[in-house]
Amino acid sequence: MLTKSKAFSSFSVDNLDTAKRFYADTLGLQVDKLDDMGGMLRIHTPGNNDILAYPKPNHVPATFTILNFPVDDVEKEVDELTAKGVRFERYGAGPLETDAKGISRGNGPTIAWFKDPAGNFLALMEVERR
Repeated sequence: MLTKSKAFSSFSVDNLDTAKRFYADTLGLQVDKLDDMGGMLRIHTPGNNDILAYPKPNHVPATFTILNFPVDDVEKEVDELTAKGVRFERYGAGPLETDAKGISRGNGPTIAWFKDPAGNFLALMEVERR
């Protein structure tokens, strides 16, 4: 069956050039344009987990987190990305309440949500390294 298949994720964007600049220049990830596949973007993440971003003329942003980035220190990453112009989501009272930086603490993992230029939700999630 699929026990040997290396699964990967994909999501749509409304503009490949804008997405490439964001994922490469702002987030610092390696991004390749796949001309032989209609210009899709292959986004390389640590651990050899490639993700595809594909153009979709009638793109509608995801209303849920499509990509989580495990990090050692969410606050440090938030500060670095904020300096690059990334805006973090802020939520009021409730289970997703965030502080002034957009970081949710004490209700599950420390996490901060932000959007890519296409409006898709991404997150930084603090994890313990073993």
